[in-house]
Amino acid sequence: MLTSFIEGLLCCLNSKSTNVVAPVETSEPADGYEFVEVKPGRVLRVRHIIPDRLVVEEPTGQEGSLFIENLGDSARTEVTSSQNGETVEIELTDSGNSSPPVSIPKAWSNTATAEKDGVYDPGAGGEGPAPGQPDQSQHSRKRKRKPKRTVVIDCERRILACKGTHSDLALFFIHGVGGSLDIWGSQLDFFSGLGYEVIAPELAGHGASSAPHTAAAYTFYALAEDMRLIFKRYARKRNILVGHSYGVSFCTFLAHEYPEQIHKMVMISGGGPTALEPSLCSIFNLPTCVLHCLSPLLAWSFLKAGFAQQGAKEKQLLKENNAFNVSSFVLRATMSGQYWPEGDEVYHAELTVPVLLVHGMHDKFVPVEEDQRMAEILLMAFLKFLEDGSHMVMIECPEAVNTLLHEFFLWEPATLPPPKKESKTHPEMAKAQTAKT
Repeated sequence: MLTSFIEGLLCCLNSKSTNVVAPVETSEPADGYEFVEVKPGRVLRVRHIIPDRLVVEEPTGQEGSLFIENLGDSARTEVTSSQNGETVEIELTDSGNSSPPVSIPKAWSNTATAEKDGVYDPGAGGEGPAPGQPDQSQHSRKRKRKPKRTVVIDCERRILACKGTHSDLALFFIHGVGGSLDIWGSQLDFFSGLGYEVIAPELAGHGASSAPHTAAAYTFYALAEDMRLIFKRYARKRNILVGHSYGVSFCTFLAHEYPEQIHKMVMISGGGPTALEPSLCSIFNLPTCVLHCLSPLLAWSFLKAGFAQQGAKEKQLLKENNAFNVSSFVLRATMSGQYWPEGDEVYHAELTVPVLLVHGMHDKFVPVEEDQRMAEILLMAFLKFLEDGSHMVMIECPEAVNTLLHEFFLWEPATLPPPKKESKTHPEMAKAQTAKT
């Protein structure tokens, strides 16, 4: 802290800032990281993971069973294999009626057996009673309810992808002031491992993105335009936006601009539906050199207000995830540039996508009343509380946050039936019906 104070004092005396406005060095591997030039000289770092979606084979050795109910009192099995061995058709028919064949995917093997009542013996050759000849065992053991038939197939179970991880779906994660894409580390690894395509950009001046030397480069509209260009570059047919703190405002902006492409949205510690306006009495209005002197105090204040606990573990999380690692100039310019008068309650009420709100109960930056008000304003919103979390809940409780997000991604709203068309009647007929009643 003494070093920071001396450096700040020297910069005030020399009227020069000692802050080097440059990307933060990172030791992360290059795999999955891209640098996108949104404008000439304005480069943003983006972590983009496209899953391979290869077939994942599970251990073999167990048999899979296909249960077919109510096939009649007598059944017959025919196994037909194609020449290339891709499919196997099993036709089970009654003595008088026939059922459509059951097709088995390529992943299953070409051997299949059926039983008369229960599991059939594979050594019997797969042949049932001949057509037209009654099965004595079936007549001797008649039941009131038609029996089940079981087709036992030696197969290899394969998982293509998690439900919902289609190639036309992409997840976007946008961080807030002072952070970086590293705060989403647990979420990016978790969802990319499930087969989702994930995109996490870094705001200008944050992380390893380029840091312009003009304050105008950090206004809300400048940063929102960056996110719009990133979205247009990576967007799929369906997209889910996940924002944290100030990043929620950019997600709201994108959902308002591209309602047809936004499928769902998640707001983590986003605050209320109020228009953004910088405070005149904020500490961030102080000169940059003074903020540089106070940088250790600001980091300690962020740890105290952003985490439920302030132990060695939280300090390590704060450092490893670059949760608050930005130059004093960028911090001052970004906080002073939070001017967005359009983002009021009316603007938020126009959102039509389902929204999940996540709030840590120990959050000292965002009061719980603000998230509650946001949930009331939105058309379709779900507010979830995490007792052990604070403002940086995705770092403090990664497993709980991942579970909430995954359940929300898999959930789909019930589709309402189309409204019934009213029958058009002539005025004379309507008068006649009224007269009868």
